[in-house]
Amino acid sequence: MSATTTLHSVSVRPALPADEEALGELDRSTWSTLHAVVPRPRPPYDPFLDERHRPEDFLVAEAATETDPGGTRIAGYIRLVPPTPLACNAHVRQIQGLAVAAWARGAGVGRTLLRAACAEARRQGANRITLRVLGHNTPARALYVSEGFAVEGVLSGEFFLHGSYVDDVLMGRSLAP
Repeated sequence: MSATTTLHSVSVRPALPADEEALGELDRSTWSTLHAVVPRPRPPYDPFLDERHRPEDFLVAEAATETDPGGTRIAGYIRLVPPTPLACNAHVRQIQGLAVAAWARGAGVGRTLLRAACAEARRQGANRITLRVLGHNTPARALYVSEGFAVEGVLSGEFFLHGSYVDDVLMGRSLAP
């Protein structure tokens, strides 16, 4: 499918163990120097889901397309977790991964996942949500700002990637109504 594919519907649901293969494929296909601080995955691939990356930590976007309006496929995911195991930090959720398939980009899947993550964080009792994004990831930063996130800190030159120092930008927002 091309980047001009029309999506007829996008829905978000919790991930299931059966999604592992599709999520792993999506994660590998969306790897980019724009957001990755780890090397490109190479076979044999590690499991996508494990004891630290449980299905219940992920929301999955499914989309029906113009070529198959009756069926759906995974168009993206977002990972939402407590940032620490500390009781004094239990009011916060952190986004630790967001991926959208190339064929679904530009159709609002990332924004839909971000809004669903905020709603899920509220449902879990959180009143604040945070994330980290690389300083040179302009498209992601623009999306986060448009959804109410603000820069709350910058770790200047935190990563040395492909011959350049890259900032780690800390962003957050309130989940109060």
